[in-house]
Amino acid sequence: MRHEPQPAKYTPDPQIEEVADFLADPVVAAEFPQHTLRFRNRRWDKAVGLHHLSDENWVGHFGKFSPLPYNLPQPLALRYHGHQFRVYNPEIGDGRGFLFAQMRDAAGHLLDCGTKGSGLTPYSRTADGRLTLKGGVREILATEMLEALGANTSKTFSIIETGEALERGDEPSPTRSAVMVRLSHGHIRIGSFQRLMALEEDAHLTRLVDYCLATYPGPLPPKDAPGRDQPAIALMHQVTERMADLAASYMVAGFVHGVLNTDNMNITGESFDYGPWRWLPAWDPGFTAAYFDQTGLYAFGRQPEAIRWNLGQFAIALRPLVEAEPLVAALERFGPLYHDAMARRFCWRLGIAPRGLEKDAAVIGAAEVTMREGRVGPDEFFYRHRGGKAAQGTLADALKGYEPLDSDHEYWSDGQPETMLIDEVETLWSAIDERDDWAPLEEKVTRIRRMGEALGEPPEPLGHTS
Repeated sequence: MRHEPQPAKYTPDPQIEEVADFLADPVVAAEFPQHTLRFRNRRWDKAVGLHHLSDENWVGHFGKFSPLPYNLPQPLALRYHGHQFRVYNPEIGDGRGFLFAQMRDAAGHLLDCGTKGSGLTPYSRTADGRLTLKGGVREILATEMLEALGANTSKTFSIIETGEALERGDEPSPTRSAVMVRLSHGHIRIGSFQRLMALEEDAHLTRLVDYCLATYPGPLPPKDAPGRDQPAIALMHQVTERMADLAASYMVAGFVHGVLNTDNMNITGESFDYGPWRWLPAWDPGFTAAYFDQTGLYAFGRQPEAIRWNLGQFAIALRPLVEAEPLVAALERFGPLYHDAMARRFCWRLGIAPRGLEKDAAVIGAAEVTMREGRVGPDEFFYRHRGGKAAQGTLADALKGYEPLDSDHEYWSDGQPETMLIDEVETLWSAIDERDDWAPLEEKVTRIRRMGEALGEPPEPLGHTS
């Protein structure tokens, strides 16, 4: 979520060591020819007590990967399987990244530093283990925008340019290289459980369930939920709650992730791993982000169903530990939880106080018609109608009786919203690629964060870990 990070002292706590014997492999970071610090998240470095690091020491830890004090002595590449576009693949794992460190924030929540582009691992297959600088820049933009729009997302913590020339089929090549560090609440994926089920490692599966419950605590299942006292059932309920809220956050943000495979689903419900993402230029359920998504499996309007399908695979992975009925009962909560999260989040972004699921659903339906018929994107719609203003026709009828929330931030007087459409993304990258001009990107991040301030804190979802 986008809660304002609170300053904390550095508190190392490498909890992953409890399960690393069956979940991860020690690896060595790549040695890069250069290390130029391009992005340091000064909003979030204080949240884990690393704001005191000089830029030189920052590069030493997050570019050269010297261990942080009393933290993991060596990086760990995590093992997992996954469904990729619904085809099961047992030949995956952290192929160009690893878990580098874990720390506690001011509230005691565990945060991970995980990498992308940090070199070869046992799971790299035919890839080079590297990240393009453009990919790093795009991840900054995706995470900053999602954070401002209230989504539960990883944070882009550090980008260091590494001085290699990379060949890529989807970018003009050779292209510049970088190593990125993400800050997130965990790296345990649905695919982590799928691997243990496939290998029939039931004892390890039990340990992983217990680890997740202890490390990422959430609310207990409903009192009438069958099997609620069993750890695997409790975890299934928690992950279902988190994923329902994640799906709603994508829809209200007008965001298309692009690759919602089970190895990209974090059991904390935290969005991460941003590849071919897009924001909607206009409200279109069929809009896709990835050029290789030929069937539209992960199109904008199919994202809730895709996430629910992934939850079904999570339930199957837990099946060696418990009976099917209580798992199905937990999975069936996804629909109602999703609609509840949609209502809360939609009202929050529109700047109105919720009035109940039935009335809120009518507002959502009228808003979708307004956007679709007017070929209006979500950013423009929510900005234009903030607090229920300027509504006409069916939308005006649906909004009768709604109380507007405070909208006194100067952002609402700018005349136009912040957006993240692909043309602007390419323009920001061109300034870096052609002139090494980082000022437009820095200015964009500042404006996005200002929008986040204007929106305020998003509604708290069930099962949230932070």
